Amino acid sequence: MFKITVIPGDGIGTEVIQSAVEILETLNTKFDFVYQDAGKDCYDKCGTNLPSDTIESCRISDATLFGAVTSIPQQKSAIVTLRRELDLYVNQRPIRSYEKEDINFTIIRENSEGLYANIEEDHGDECIATRKITYNGCERIIKYAFEYANKTNRKRVTASHKANVLPVTDGIFKDTFYNIAEAYKNIESDDYYIDATAMYLITKPEYFEVIVTTNLFGDILSDEAAGVVGSLGLLPSANIGDETGLFEPVHGSAPDIAGKNKANPIATILSSALMLEYLGINNEAELVNNAVEDVIKEGKVKTPDLGGNHNTNDITTAILQKM
Repeated sequence: MFKITVIPGDGIGTEVIQSAVEILETLNTKFDFVYQDAGKDCYDKCGTNLPSDTIESCRISDATLFGAVTSIPQQKSAIVTLRRELDLYVNQRPIRSYEKEDINFTIIRENSEGLYANIEEDHGDECIATRKITYNGCERIIKYAFEYANKTNRKRVTASHKANVLPVTDGIFKDTFYNIAEAYKNIESDDYYIDATAMYLITKPEYFEVIVTTNLFGDILSDEAAGVVGSLGLLPSANIGDETGLFEPVHGSAPDIAGKNKANPIATILSSALMLEYLGINNEAELVNNAVEDVIKEGKVKTPDLGGNHNTNDITTAILQKM
């Protein structure tokens, strides 16, 4: 039995998490689901958006399934804090078009450093954010990207950076990339500036196989890629460290549609499939992925973000029926 910490969060997080758990409960594998709090509702209730009990539960679990949380002004992000506390240095976001089969790549984003390191200073008339980049941080995320390419039979890894403007911090990233690439002669390696990468995601998305980049850049590219394949509601993600993993949809809490049964649960369901793969439950992961693919390609049941008028429950039921 696998112990899974479940953090529904708030907004649509509670709805999409319910769908994913419902699907996981139908599988042959047994899970011990432990529910914990985080987010705005948690803050309103107990004065913190990320209780220490939640962090500890994630730390001792086999994996964590995370819904979505609403940001709170002047409060540190719950998900960013969790990534740092658990040293989840990899953010893995598979990007796939179900309409164009040649668009199928993965963004590997460094998850613990950069401008998301929460090093900010307020000096009244000026505010300063420090961008932290380390050799160790670059090495482990780039090695992960090449190992991932090998494992998934990808032929190219592309680094994205801005070393022409940030020659020290992004210079470290670029140099480390090509140093590590020397050990992977079977994989083609190249690099683009982040602005060029953003353009090519629109003009030639089929070119990419694995993109490895720094924290902020990876966050932005992921949302752009969602637009390329149709919706944020289709994008799962994995946050992976040496000890545990946390799995979440790329989208946010969408409070404007919370409680209306309109949210697309597919990103969270696909995130749960990534969790299954992480846990080595590959047959069940394939079952979930295939069912989602069938529902999307069939096109009979679609939530509003995909141009339809079906609801969260409809999508969940359709996927369960395919399974």
